[in-house]
Amino acid sequence: MTSALLSLLGITYPIIQAPMAGTATVALAAAVSNAGGLGSLGLGSSNVEEARTHIQALKQATAKPFNVNFFCHQPLPEDEARNQHWLRLLAPYFSEFSASPPTQISAGYPSFLDSPQMVDMLLIERPPVVSFHFGLPSQAVITALQQAGIKLLGCATNVAEAKAIEAAGLDGVIAQGVEAGGHRGVFEPEQDLELGLFGLLQLLNKHCSLPLIAAGGIMNGQGIQQVLTMGASAAQLGTAFILCPESNANAAYRAQLSSAKAYDTAITAVISGRPARGIINRMHQALGTHHAALPVYPTAYSAAKALNTVASAQNCNDFAPFWAGQGAPLARALPATELMAALIAEWHQACSLNY
Repeated sequence: MTSALLSLLGITYPIIQAPMAGTATVALAAAVSNAGGLGSLGLGSSNVEEARTHIQALKQATAKPFNVNFFCHQPLPEDEARNQHWLRLLAPYFSEFSASPPTQISAGYPSFLDSPQMVDMLLIERPPVVSFHFGLPSQAVITALQQAGIKLLGCATNVAEAKAIEAAGLDGVIAQGVEAGGHRGVFEPEQDLELGLFGLLQLLNKHCSLPLIAAGGIMNGQGIQQVLTMGASAAQLGTAFILCPESNANAAYRAQLSSAKAYDTAITAVISGRPARGIINRMHQALGTHHAALPVYPTAYSAAKALNTVASAQNCNDFAPFWAGQGAPLARALPATELMAALIAEWHQACSLNY
């Protein structure tokens, strides 16, 4: 099904750059698309006008297909008492930097489920591919986007989610293993099965007829060929692209990803309110037992970002969310075009060796 998916998406190689909201850029996505893969932008934390501007800029930067990604988390009611309790838990860490926590936490960005204006913008701009994380929009929205000629992908971490994506009529499933960096795409975080990519691909091959895009720990051409051999039609790589100069990763992020700390990643919900894999930091270590006190997502993320802002202003990156997958130590500091060339060459070599 690899050739069918490549034809559907209009790309040459089975390589998709993960959206990575806040880290992926127009320049990165354009370089990947221009090299024959599918470049992506994470727009889940953007407002409508920001998203429109990014899509228009990407259209100017490449004539090739690209993907834009949105968060479809189920909005949960705010609990002000819980929010205030969380701020009190964070207060000692703010005080280390002679700062006080905010008196209230921002609710953060809305879900795509609550943004008809974003849907309207997409129907006007018509990006070639749209993908969804944390769930799916309504069937009416899915139908409208497809009627506009947009190809749709959904992220699944288990069989039930993949079946939901298939039943909704999307074009492909992003099979996200527990090895992947960044936020788990799980629809209901409290029911995360934490399946590794090896097991997940086998299960989805049996229970799902849609093309599969493997995600989680894939860092080189050999890894791409391995997941294709296991039935995936393409591979999605995120952490592999973070050290590219085109990414938005700051110097501290790049330094950690290039250090021995890259070997130590773990999944935690205490940074954002939803489980996400990143390089272990003090949020993981000091607050890891306080999951029951967490505000809802993305309100919790707003609090963590506020703490990171005051800490980083004093050159402390102990609280920064350096998202990274289990293959993080294999990241290469190459321009995106050179990295794509290397991935393609490695993949071709792996194919010739029947790797």
